Amino acid sequence: MGKGFYISKPLGIVLFGLGAGAVLTIFALSVVYAQEKWKNEVNAIDGTRMVTTAAPHRTSAPSNEPWDKYRLPDALLPEYYNVTLWPRLVLDERGMYIFTGKSGVAFTCMKETNLILIHSNELNFTLTSEMHHAKLTGLGGTSAPAILKTWFQTQTQFMVIQLKGKLQVGKSYWLYTEFHGELSDDLGGFYRSEYTENGVKKVVATTQMQPTAARNAFPCFDEPSMKAIFHLTLLHPRGTVALSNGTESITIDNQEVLQTRFEPTQKMSTYLLAFVVSEFTNIRSPPEANILIRIWGRREAIETGQGDYALNVTFPILKYFENYYNTTYPLSKSDQIALPDFAAGAMENWGLVTYRELSLFYDPNVSSNEDKEWVVTVITHELAHMWFGNLVTMRWWNDLWLNEGFANYVSYLGADYAEPTWNIKDLMVLQQVQRAFEVDALVSSHPLSSQEDEVITPDQIDQLFDTITYSKVFIMCQKQLEITVKQCHINYLHEYAYNNTVYTDLWKKLQEVNSSIQLPASINEIMNRWILQMGFPVVTIDTRTGSITQQHFLIHPEAVVDKPSDYNYEWFVPITWMKSGSNMGQHWLLTKTASYEPMKTDTDWLLANLNVTGYYRVNYDPQNWERLLIQLNSDHKVGVSLSLKAQIINITLALRTTKYLYKEKEYIPWESAIRNLQYFFLMFDRTEVYGPLQTYLRGEVQPLFDHFKVITSNWTQKPPRYMDQYNQINAISMACKTGVKGCSELTRMWYRQWMKNPDTSPIPSNLKVTVYCNAIAAGGVEEWDFGWQMFKNSTIAAEAEKLLYGLSCTKEPWLLNRYLEYSIDPNLIRKQDITYAIVYIADNVIGQPLVWDFFRANWEYITKNFEDGPFFFGGLIKGITKKFSTEFELQQLQRFQEDFAASNFSFGMQAIEQAIEQTKANIKWISENKAQVMNWLIEQSD
Repeated sequence: MGKGFYISKPLGIVLFGLGAGAVLTIFALSVVYAQEKWKNEVNAIDGTRMVTTAAPHRTSAPSNEPWDKYRLPDALLPEYYNVTLWPRLVLDERGMYIFTGKSGVAFTCMKETNLILIHSNELNFTLTSEMHHAKLTGLGGTSAPAILKTWFQTQTQFMVIQLKGKLQVGKSYWLYTEFHGELSDDLGGFYRSEYTENGVKKVVATTQMQPTAARNAFPCFDEPSMKAIFHLTLLHPRGTVALSNGTESITIDNQEVLQTRFEPTQKMSTYLLAFVVSEFTNIRSPPEANILIRIWGRREAIETGQGDYALNVTFPILKYFENYYNTTYPLSKSDQIALPDFAAGAMENWGLVTYRELSLFYDPNVSSNEDKEWVVTVITHELAHMWFGNLVTMRWWNDLWLNEGFANYVSYLGADYAEPTWNIKDLMVLQQVQRAFEVDALVSSHPLSSQEDEVITPDQIDQLFDTITYSKVFIMCQKQLEITVKQCHINYLHEYAYNNTVYTDLWKKLQEVNSSIQLPASINEIMNRWILQMGFPVVTIDTRTGSITQQHFLIHPEAVVDKPSDYNYEWFVPITWMKSGSNMGQHWLLTKTASYEPMKTDTDWLLANLNVTGYYRVNYDPQNWERLLIQLNSDHKVGVSLSLKAQIINITLALRTTKYLYKEKEYIPWESAIRNLQYFFLMFDRTEVYGPLQTYLRGEVQPLFDHFKVITSNWTQKPPRYMDQYNQINAISMACKTGVKGCSELTRMWYRQWMKNPDTSPIPSNLKVTVYCNAIAAGGVEEWDFGWQMFKNSTIAAEAEKLLYGLSCTKEPWLLNRYLEYSIDPNLIRKQDITYAIVYIADNVIGQPLVWDFFRANWEYITKNFEDGPFFFGGLIKGITKKFSTEFELQQLQRFQEDFAASNFSFGMQAIEQAIEQTKANIKWISENKAQVMNWLIEQSD
């Protein structure tokens, strides 16, 4: 298939853009509700789980003292740490899991000072001497001043050490502490994960340091620019193994415990530190490999081969990135470990990457194509970080996108190399760009890069792990400067290895390699407009007059944008187009308005933003839309490569673009159409429009359902083409959703067969999500209870995740309420899955009001009793309120906002503001389009 999908094309493009994308972006009020597949919804990739909602903590510091500021002063620079930790994997006499530790850090004085500030949070310290919590000595013959006093500044998470004298510039010192902390189950810092093996509970001590939790494990200078070398020793019980970033150098049996010492790490940031103590086992690369690769996990998972796929793809991916970056992998080993409890999808700790089981394990007998695709793309994302993020790291969190955006981009390249027959690169637009559009069309969006002083507190840092950070830069990398971005990466890594950067360092490298390419302005001028101001433009092309205009695209065009921009929300836009007859063109739009040569005939059409060469939407004059529609419906097989657009057009014109779907058999146009039509289902599934909508779409999907019934020999075989295997899911899912005859019976038949013989499932792996949901929806308590029991018994993460979703589909309110109660009981559903269970139920038209009531009654419990409450809260708000489309629901949401504001919680206000903005847009969209949609659908049935 080459470099691009050649789908049922042009205007496969128009379907994908005009037909599918445009269905949602109606009248500048609609949104691209780009729904990720059920699993991509539930898993962010790494770090702090792509938090989209934590509002900035605006509480001003109570004084101007250094310890009341959140940032470290620049007086001290760490060189290396010696850390010894002993996690207890059994309860102590107080019924707690704890760890004890000893830590020393060598640092150099860069500016004369009588003050040491070092991060420490949730740690209790032993008094080392003279009633102080730390001991300070000089290195290299230097004498250290005595400690005057020590205390802890809780709000800013500092241990404050005031000295009787001053530290000398250029001299080095050693700070020693002893401490203990709780090995809690809060999924952050140094925490515990639990699982059952052969009826026995097992405890794992593990870590998640990003972004600001290394300070929860030991005292440290916990900022990304404070890179240092770490010498680590772990004490652990016999029968367990200890892992960390470095290779194990020696393990000593001290009778009571084992003691494992690790080789020193590379110079790196604190958030990349990781260590694990467990009874896990591993599979590894052969001895002749020049990099030791090990896949770790629960013994049952490893012995049943669930880690085999990860082991097979890791080495080729590492070699691919070595070649891509022209830089040797800087470590001697690559450990990857799957944890039963992990809030993110994965985390790129240097040399010891941690994963959810779902993100690392693959069982070919149970897992689906989508599960396999998720595993390889997550692995490539994390391994891409070994260079981009770990070797070279952003100086401060305001430039987080330097790590995540570019790792996200090259992860598709690595996955495409590992699985060349999948054409994963061609899914980038579908999976990344639409997600960015959805969030970036809100007035509550944010620029890719902010000023350092705008991102200070842990809450403010957390909120940066969102769709904008991960996906927005994606499209700019992909196409705008694609020719030179690889060489730019190479030069950037070579110059700044083991150091920290700001975004202008990248622009400098990009400018150097672009010196021979004709651009309308400097790289700095072009790219700053895209990263220093939020949002994106909609480009309107009038083919009659030749005028081109751009304006800031907003989901709610009447919303007030109160965030100033130095560029007045004007972008340098690279416009590519194709005219009928394959006449290609390119133009840089540098101002609000420009012009080009108009169309010469009344039959010629123009299609812009080919292959998504720019991060913008496109609209045309009505006549051009009509010509594109004619082309789409008369010859949808004409060869035009894949593209994505969304438009501001009349609702009936958008709906007309779906009329050709009954002829379409390819995956990408159907997938895009279904994702985008979700907005219609969201808005109308409680109204009189829903019936006619079902009837119309039933007619469009019936031929696709029949097609797959034929090519699979009455559902007994797997479609031979890879993308057809995906599209079979769409055919059955949409057929059941719209009431195609035989669909519900098919899913119930498979499910009932499984109920009769639980040990052998007849359900094809790729179809399990669809079958579970539809069969449980059509069934009753017997089907639900069976699904719940299989969920509890599942030892394969991918299977458990599918059942977690399927259970939310029941139409019985009492079962949904029972499921809601289960969701906040960590003995029944793991804390990592609380958000997903609740949001899944909210997707159910019957469950949504139940969830809203449940959430309002329990949100304080959730945020107070789950350490990761701020993360959970944002995902819940977005998922629960996305159907809101009435004045009454808006009033309820605003009332909840008032109650939340009165509670003094600061982390979730942005999520509520986004939900209110979305609800207002939904209300307006329905008021302007409901009648037209209804009339149009009725006309189609005449």
